[in-house]
Amino acid sequence: MSDAGLFGVESGRVSKVDAKRAMGRVRVQHAERNQVELRASSLDEVLPDEHRARVIWDALEDLDLGSFYDTVGSREGSAGRPAIDPRILVALWLYATSDGVGSARELERLCSLHAAYRWICGGVSVNYHTLSDFRVGHEKALDELMTQILGALMSEGLLRVRRVAQDGMRVRGHAGAASYRRGASLKECLREAREQVQLVKKQLGTESGLTLERHQAARLRAAKEREARVKKALRKLEEINEKKSKKEAAETRVSTTDPECRVMKMGDGGWRPAWNVQLATDVESRTIVGVRVTDRGNDQGQVEPMLEEIGRRTEKLPEELLVDGGYAKLESIERAAQAGVAVYAPPQRARHPDVDPTQPKQSDSAGVAAWRKRMGTERGKAIYKDRATIAEGTNADLRTWRGLDRISVRGISKVLCVALWSALAFNLMRWAQLTT
Repeated sequence: MSDAGLFGVESGRVSKVDAKRAMGRVRVQHAERNQVELRASSLDEVLPDEHRARVIWDALEDLDLGSFYDTVGSREGSAGRPAIDPRILVALWLYATSDGVGSARELERLCSLHAAYRWICGGVSVNYHTLSDFRVGHEKALDELMTQILGALMSEGLLRVRRVAQDGMRVRGHAGAASYRRGASLKECLREAREQVQLVKKQLGTESGLTLERHQAARLRAAKEREARVKKALRKLEEINEKKSKKEAAETRVSTTDPECRVMKMGDGGWRPAWNVQLATDVESRTIVGVRVTDRGNDQGQVEPMLEEIGRRTEKLPEELLVDGGYAKLESIERAAQAGVAVYAPPQRARHPDVDPTQPKQSDSAGVAAWRKRMGTERGKAIYKDRATIAEGTNADLRTWRGLDRISVRGISKVLCVALWSALAFNLMRWAQLTT
């Protein structure tokens, strides 16, 4: 008898396909999303002990937040529902800023979906309007909180403020390029804004209905806000043109959406509405010891205000200040020397190639002459190398990870609040690393 079986398959041999078919249907676990689950767990069990949200909350428990509580309107003995604990709102914005979140609407969404944000809320419901108002409405309290953190670092011996690196970065502002207008155009805008306000006022009460009344009130509020912005733009234009000639003043432009925001040259060579955020970082601890916001497009004249800022917060001035060539104004270097601060900045190259810019000149004051000699030594050059590593590293961190790449608020006061949130989140992370 032939060894070949039926259909030419050798007897005693079974193919892999036939073997799988003989095993029956495939058995798999299907997704069951309608199944009701009961989980006995608390919010406190969701996060590990070393989580960043816990670190921020624990740090806030050791700090005085009295300035935030002073603005709370809900008091015992008065009507109304209790307000949200300011400690929760502070922790939410610090954690969100450390996470690169700068939108109040996005933060509201995370408070209902993300475990860390839900843990911070602890069952308290928050909305984007409350979050947005809180972020930019506590400039004084944020300033005091920044000073408290620096004081705590100094009391623990983690911050000594001996060598500080200062640098500025231009952050894109919340103003459109087309909103910048000259004086004549601004006056025309003011006339149109006033006419719009009068027109909306005449339309009030002409139509009945709660929805229509709210709509008309919103239109009137928007018209008045635009009129106020245009008036502010005209005042800002007069302020800018005080030191300019008539020819230069005729070409000056001011934004109607954010009159305080100026057009600056950015890192890519383009010109856009922006803010100049000045940061001073301690070289040893790598913590931010000074935060300022200015509408000036260059860094000249920013040394003295930053030294005052550092002295106000830490009650001492640094021994050495590292800045780039844009800060190297001779008057600033001399004043810093008189205050006991040695400035490290590259001297400007001389026009004649045979002239050494590190050699003192006859017209130099004592502080300027010492600065030139200092920058001509190998030790001075080695110290100055810390500037790029520290100052530019801090700028890159805040721009990339702390949401300071673009400002979404208007007005220098609100912009300073956003910059302080970024600096506070940065310092809290540094505090946690230094104390580990």
